Amino acid sequence: MRLERFVKLMNEAGYEGALISPGTNLYYLTGINLHEVGERPALLVVSSEGQYRMLAPGLYENVLTNFPTTFWRDGENPYEKLAWILAEFHLSSGKLLIEDTMRADWLINIIRIANRGFEFHPLSSVMRELRMRKDKGEIEAMEHAAKVVDRVFEEILTWDIMGMTEKELALKIELRIRELSDGISFEPIVASGENGANPHHEPGNRRIRKGDMLILDYGARWKGYCSDITRTVAVGRPNEKLIEIYDIVKEAQEKAFRAVREGVKAKEVDRAARETISKAGYGEYFTHRTGHGLGLDVHEEPYIGPDGEVVLENGMTFTIEPGIYLPGLGGVRIEDDVAVIDGRGRRLTRTGRELVIL
Repeated sequence: MRLERFVKLMNEAGYEGALISPGTNLYYLTGINLHEVGERPALLVVSSEGQYRMLAPGLYENVLTNFPTTFWRDGENPYEKLAWILAEFHLSSGKLLIEDTMRADWLINIIRIANRGFEFHPLSSVMRELRMRKDKGEIEAMEHAAKVVDRVFEEILTWDIMGMTEKELALKIELRIRELSDGISFEPIVASGENGANPHHEPGNRRIRKGDMLILDYGARWKGYCSDITRTVAVGRPNEKLIEIYDIVKEAQEKAFRAVREGVKAKEVDRAARETISKAGYGEYFTHRTGHGLGLDVHEEPYIGPDGEVVLENGMTFTIEPGIYLPGLGGVRIEDDVAVIDGRGRRLTRTGRELVIL
C-alpha cells in the first residue's frame, strides 16, 4: 500500500506527520480525487505511527464512504476539527510535512492552531522518492496517454488549418483530446509564425498563413497520468533559417534521447542537447531546460536541466524537448515522452519527427 510506504519514508526522514491537501499527491497515496473543494479545507492527516484520516467538507459525504473521514459542515470551524485529529494522533510538535501547493489561507490557519510546536517542511521532499519511479501500471497509463496525442497529431495533419486562428486550432485540439482520453493535461499551445519565438505562447487571434512555422504543444490524461508532446510543422515552405534550425533541434533531440540510460545524471541528457545547439551557433536561443519529469503532474521530478543531479533509474519518465527561438521570426521545438526501461530510454510518443510541410 502506498500510504504504508509513505509512512516508512516519513519515519526514516524523522517527520512526525503530514498534512496533504487535494491534488496529485493525495490521489497517488489514496486514489481520492476531490474536485472543486475551493475555499473549503480538505486535508489528509497522516502520523508517523501510521494513523490517517481525512478532514473534508460535508459536500463529500457520498464520495468518501470507505475512507476514515471527519466531515465538517458550513458554519462549523474546520480548523477546530483539525486540531482534534492532531490531538487524537498525538501530533503536537516536531517536523511536519505540508503539501507544497496548499492554499495560503489554509496554511495560515493551520499555523495558528499549531501553537508554534511544528517545524514545517515541503511534502515533495518525501513524495518525490515515491513518485519518480513509475511501476508497470503507471507506465501503461502513460503509454495510453501518449498514443492519444500521437493520434491527434496524425489527425491534425489532415485538417484544413490555413486561415484558422491559433485559438480556434487550440480549441479543436482540446476537444479531440477530450473525446479520446480523460482530458487534457494542460491547455494546448499553438504558436504560429513569429509567435513561435515565445516557448509558452498563449494562443491568440493571429491567423495561420502560408509560410508559417507552427508549434503545437499539447497533452492528454489517462487514469490520472499525463502525456506531453510538441511537434513543429510548416504551413507552406517557411523561411530557410527556420528549416535550418528545425534540423538542428531534431538532431539535438535525438542525441539527448540516445544519452538516456540508467546511471546517467539528468544533466548529461541536457548537455547532449545543449552542446548540439550551441555548436551550431544557437546556444543563446535555447532558453529553457531540455525536459521535465512526467506522471500525475505534467511537470514533476526528475528535471532534465543543466543542474539536474538526479541519477536516472528504471521507471523514471520525462520529456525531451529542446528548442530554438528566434525573436521576430519564429521557433522550433520537438518534444517526446521518454521512459527508462531495461536500462535504456524508450519513447512513449512515437509519431514522426521529420519536418512536415502542409
